[in-house]
Amino acid sequence: MSPRMSLVLHRLHDIDENWCLRFNRTSHNACVRAFFYLVSRLGDGVFWYTLMAGILVTQGTAGITPVLHMLLAGLLGTLVYKNIKGKALRPRPYQVHHAITMASAPLDHFSFPSGHSLHAALFTLVALAYFPALVWLLVPFTILIAISRPVLGLHYPSDVLAGALIGIAIAEISLLL
Repeated sequence: MSPRMSLVLHRLHDIDENWCLRFNRTSHNACVRAFFYLVSRLGDGVFWYTLMAGILVTQGTAGITPVLHMLLAGLLGTLVYKNIKGKALRPRPYQVHHAITMASAPLDHFSFPSGHSLHAALFTLVALAYFPALVWLLVPFTILIAISRPVLGLHYPSDVLAGALIGIAIAEISLLL
């Protein structure tokens, strides 16, 4: 690797760490921490499974296709992110930096990519393809999930961005099929 490229990568790493610290400092406020903890817990799956159940209840048999689409795309998302995490082995921010506080227990050991962000982007795009009127609910919730990850000290912003981009890619490919 060239010295210039090494310098650029080092600078990007510094920016990533600095933004992670900024987000995480907001968790020192108990209300902020509690709010993003709740958002994160809902993003563990509760929100998405409730959405799918709501689709089935309100749409009847017409809801089966979108829910199956969400489930299959979500399963693919899980396989992809677990595979990447198992190879990247990036430690979580709170494990590396003493100034970063873990404000919620992680679901697994490694940081890259963010599975919460991946699934939020994926489920949002698939659901909106079928039900665009849900944009007012799904887009803000997805953004809050993305913000929650560095606020809680569980991910760097680059983990969140990578997870979201992977989720978008999987959703778009699944919509083409």
